[in-house]
Amino acid sequence: MDKRVRTLLPIVAMTALILASPGCRYSFSGGSVPPNLKTIAITIVQDQSGYGDPLLKDTFTERLVEIFTNDGNLTLAERGTSDSILETVITGVRESASVVQPGEQVAQRRMTVTARVKFTDVKQRKVLWEKEFSQWGDFPSGAGVTQRNEGIQEAIRKLTEDILNETVAGW
Repeated sequence: MDKRVRTLLPIVAMTALILASPGCRYSFSGGSVPPNLKTIAITIVQDQSGYGDPLLKDTFTERLVEIFTNDGNLTLAERGTSDSILETVITGVRESASVVQPGEQVAQRRMTVTARVKFTDVKQRKVLWEKEFSQWGDFPSGAGVTQRNEGIQEAIRKLTEDILNETVAGW
């Protein structure tokens, strides 16, 4: 028998024995949504950032609805009939330099979007979690509004993934 196999065999056997013993439960996957929650209402995202883009909250709301629909762990429902509610407020949108070249030339810029999110179990009248999320998207320096918006879209894509993960697997 190979020396590495002889060395690893006792470790593997002990690990299997520990995991199989009564009272020892371990899962290699993330948590899941509490079993009493089957539906979710996603409220229209509020924008308190002062950024000034009237479409920002609609874009964020649509992306949240899309990602939760595609995920399928919770079914979308109206606020009055859902088991849970997800409420989101955009608290900041900031532009900054992300890559500076020699001579202090900005080569790339970054849009950072920050949001405060609350997930509530309506049936038990209990806030399950409330958290601030922040993500970013880069775009070339000197680019126009279209590229700046692509940076914001990337930030929103990352934010909604973080929010979905916290909601369905953060247990």
